[in-house]
Amino acid sequence: MTGSTFSRDELVEAFAVFEQTVDRAASTRDWDPWVAQYTDDVLYIEHAAGTMRGREEVRPWIWNTMETFPGSYMTSFPALWKVFDEDTGRVICELDNPMRDPGDGTIISATNISIVTYAGDGRWCRQEDIYNPLRFVKATVKWCRKAQELGTLPDEAAEWMAKVTR
Repeated sequence: MTGSTFSRDELVEAFAVFEQTVDRAASTRDWDPWVAQYTDDVLYIEHAAGTMRGREEVRPWIWNTMETFPGSYMTSFPALWKVFDEDTGRVICELDNPMRDPGDGTIISATNISIVTYAGDGRWCRQEDIYNPLRFVKATVKWCRKAQELGTLPDEAAEWMAKVTR
């Protein structure tokens, strides 16, 4: 996409709303408002999960991902930095994915790069998440081991860890 008709101010404002909606979704665990920010025909590229076309493909994926361990233990998705490219209508950012406190105040997380493309009217027509899945596995195993050490490891996390550390 080139020749965006969106001003920098509009792009910055729209992304601020996007971040607020994502933050609210993470705190309420209601992922529908997050999905509602995309156009009906959104192209969502998730390097580990594949390519989804349309909100109705994104919706079940995000609900399953975020309500199943380890996604269900991620508490927020703050942007550590962001770049606004008004020529393409894109925002490129690094998102943190911190997990719940395992019981001693430890913060364990992994990051990803996201590129979201603005379509106007508060909607986003494309998102691509770029990351190394092994870094997420490593962070999650670290979280599980810390929780195990503290005696706070839930059954679903223990089952997950048993599968990935065989």
